[in-house]
Amino acid sequence: MVENTVDPLSNSINVKPKAEVNNLNFYYGSFHALKNINLLVPEKQVTALIGPSGCGKTTLLRCFNRMHDLYPGNRYEGEIILDTELNILGRQVDPIEVRMRISMVFQKPNPFPKSIYENVAYGLRVRGENKRSVLDERVEQALRGSALWEEVKDRLNDKAFNLSGGQQQRLCIARALISDPEIILFDEPTSALDPIATASIEELMRELKQQVTILIVTHSMQQASRISDYTAFMYLGELVESGKTERVFSAPLHKQTEDYVNGLIG
Repeated sequence: MVENTVDPLSNSINVKPKAEVNNLNFYYGSFHALKNINLLVPEKQVTALIGPSGCGKTTLLRCFNRMHDLYPGNRYEGEIILDTELNILGRQVDPIEVRMRISMVFQKPNPFPKSIYENVAYGLRVRGENKRSVLDERVEQALRGSALWEEVKDRLNDKAFNLSGGQQQRLCIARALISDPEIILFDEPTSALDPIATASIEELMRELKQQVTILIVTHSMQQASRISDYTAFMYLGELVESGKTERVFSAPLHKQTEDYVNGLIG
């Protein structure tokens, strides 16, 4: 087992944790996938999870909105504390409420087979909101937040599948935004997109961090260095090192981190 090396947030000016992972272990049945993870996620910053395939990045990401609850045999140990007070892994906590506060955008755009408008409004309708004036206002607000409004405002009733791949991903971001989340989880959100669409999504994330905390899984070290404020390196289910992105990439504290950012392991 490696010794986890973490930069304390107390050394960062005007940065406070939005979430704190404490001694987190996760099991797929008998398989021990995450091993004693400890991580601070700074508020209204972009934190990137990096590491080779199979290291546990997506597994950790999905702990934050209880996605693992959807499959039998999965088991958590430890805590993820939100705003220093709520353990979102607590048995008494409703996973649906967690997902309202912590939204997720997946690797490939996954619009529903509905109109552009109904894709975005879906989250509010699930919560029982059906007043048209409220829906109209919130849908426009979410589409503006995802930098898509000007492109679709005259065709909101068109099928979402008619949008380009990059537009579909921004539509999924709008769908995530409409519930006013505190954290948005991105699981390799640009891996299926072309360079132009990728640049658009990255710019959007830079803007979104003004209002929400972002946690992103990426296989691209270049992307992590471009968009993240903090980076956490994972290897074989363990968190090896975390801290400010510039420091992690330029002066890693652990040999495994150095080997990974230099392309020696992957």
